[in-house]
Amino acid sequence: MATYKAKPITINKPAADIAARFADLTYLQDSLDSLPAEERAKVGDVRFTADTIVMNTAQVGEIKFEVKERTPERVAFVTAGLPLPMPMTIAVDMKPESADVTEVVASLDIDIPAVLRPMVGGTMQKAVDQFAALIANLNK
Repeated sequence: MATYKAKPITINKPAADIAARFADLTYLQDSLDSLPAEERAKVGDVRFTADTIVMNTAQVGEIKFEVKERTPERVAFVTAGLPLPMPMTIAVDMKPESADVTEVVASLDIDIPAVLRPMVGGTMQKAVDQFAALIANLNK
């Protein structure tokens, strides 16, 4: 199992408010759709349903993440219907720094053979960094 983590992001909102946004992910779709075109383009082909995040990539195709865990400190998603047999979990950990400030860290755990890690590691890091940027943009 390989783990890729984005740099921590500080969001000027209480952790409970950020966690509440994950209760129904369609709210995130509304926020994503309202981003300026330039910011939206950086996110890529992503869409949300109530309990899933669906990403379309040129390398793999459609990747669907379903909610596995929802707590005030953590939201985790697991892959469903991935065309390749590589179990993946993407998570958002929220740590309150104060009543109105939260540190958010996105991470990606993927079960890939060690021999493939050097070839796909950069892509996986980029994916988790983009996910972290998405979370930050949607919580402005």
